[in-house]
Amino acid sequence: MSLSRPVVLCFSGHDPSGGAGVQADIETLVSHRCHAASVITALTEQDTRNVKKLIPQSPEAIISQANTLLDDLPVKAFKIGLIGHHETAAAIHAILKQHPHIPVVLDPVLAAGGGAELSNDRLIATIIDLLLPCTTVLTPNSEEARKLAGLTDLSDCGLALLEKGCDYVLITGSHEHTPSVSNRLFHDRRSWETYTWDRLPFSYHGSGCTLASSIAALIAHGLEPLQAVMEAQEYTWNSLNAAYQPGKGQHIPNRFFWMDEE
Repeated sequence: MSLSRPVVLCFSGHDPSGGAGVQADIETLVSHRCHAASVITALTEQDTRNVKKLIPQSPEAIISQANTLLDDLPVKAFKIGLIGHHETAAAIHAILKQHPHIPVVLDPVLAAGGGAELSNDRLIATIIDLLLPCTTVLTPNSEEARKLAGLTDLSDCGLALLEKGCDYVLITGSHEHTPSVSNRLFHDRRSWETYTWDRLPFSYHGSGCTLASSIAALIAHGLEPLQAVMEAQEYTWNSLNAAYQPGKGQHIPNRFFWMDEE
């Protein structure tokens, strides 16, 4: 039996705890009946509480691995997660420029859920200068949006990030101190739509990876970004609603919640 599964190539960090990073990407993509190809951007020492150490991989290895995969696999979407170093961002940009027809979903992981910084000013500047102009859908949380835009008001941030070259910007609101979670989508030089979700009770490890990978998967299946953004939020919320706590820190999204429903 032949199965048709669109290929998504992920540039992601490795999380040994299994909650975020490339493992989160793979679980999400499998849930969407996609084939997950991956290039590891950085190794980490971390658990479900925080990141202790970041070990970037060489730019040469990243480019070589990606080129090998792209020569073989019909990639339908790129998903970018943890970058970790400005040279890594430049290496990813070199790949994207060679394949401008492939949609890009960028989750700008600038800090760990536990608070550890995973970026510096030079990396942020490189993301802005090189990666945002190549991005189809950007999915920062509110804190990341403020760092990237250099502004405070989230409406101003969304519009500024569009000006930096992104086609769509989805700013998630779980870090804001509000009764419910409001995710705001920006497109075509304006605030496009606001999605409101019930706030769930825990802190989650890998929620941003899940959302961005879901969007990439749906785009790989041929959905337009607007539809992909809407459906991916529902998938992510359901994953968080069914989350579990395997360790002593944050809860992990249950990306296979749908298996329990069958």
